Amino acid sequence: MSLYQSSILAKPIPSQARYMFFALKSVEALPAALDTLSQWVDGKSVVAGFGSPLVLALGAKVPGLRVFPAINAMVENPSTQHALWLWLLGEDRGELLHRSQAIETALAPAFNLLQVTEGFRYGTDRDLTGYEDGTENPVDEAAVDAAIVANAGAGLDGGSFVAIQQWQHDLNGFAALPSEEQDNIMGRRKSDNEELDDAPESAHVKRTAQESFTPEAFIVRRSMPWTENGKSGLMFVAFGRTLNAFEVQLRRMSGLEDGIIDGLYRYSRPLNGGYYWCPPMKDGRMDLSAVRP
Repeated sequence: MSLYQSSILAKPIPSQARYMFFALKSVEALPAALDTLSQWVDGKSVVAGFGSPLVLALGAKVPGLRVFPAINAMVENPSTQHALWLWLLGEDRGELLHRSQAIETALAPAFNLLQVTEGFRYGTDRDLTGYEDGTENPVDEAAVDAAIVANAGAGLDGGSFVAIQQWQHDLNGFAALPSEEQDNIMGRRKSDNEELDDAPESAHVKRTAQESFTPEAFIVRRSMPWTENGKSGLMFVAFGRTLNAFEVQLRRMSGLEDGIIDGLYRYSRPLNGGYYWCPPMKDGRMDLSAVRP
């Protein structure tokens, strides 16, 4: 029986992570590269996501997978869709570095590494603003229902779709705001994480209230802070049984639903964006039967 890649829902999230984004270099080298990749991806220490360029190069189709949309109306949400995304997890930065270098070398005949970003856990799953992240995540069976594909057939059941955006924060600008204004941006009090009854309509919790959509838009967030070269922010990572729940939330955040822009854009902006399909696991390895003959 196919199972999902376990770190999609595992708790707690490890203290260190490394995000790797690849472009496809050689279709001819792809079959051997996927065999190599399957030796690395265990769903626990390495989670893999296939972008639409990779699936198309394999001559396959994964129902529901598409290119990340560039939503650039009232605010800018770039689309930087890549072929392959890897999420490396662990507790030791040095070990993650060596592992990522070994993977890069192993995949080099077929893939070019375009970006590597280190993530880390801050406190009890907090964003660098100090606010808790993922408070409204579904748990237990509700999390499985929200994040994992079911009743789609062999090779698809147990898979998951993931939306990724790297957000860069203006932490100094945010810190300069009065605490009440910070709370109104988030829609929660930083001190106790309680939701504000009188939060403005632009508050993040109101823009993304999962039960307020029709149908309800539940996702499982597994985001982590990042920092490099004097810049920092949040690597937003959200898993879903489809991509629809994330996309309707992003459209509302961007003001396309009612003209109200999420307060997050006051101090943060997304640098990139991609959609990926995380294949299910079977007998301890990725089940690639949906994309390989």
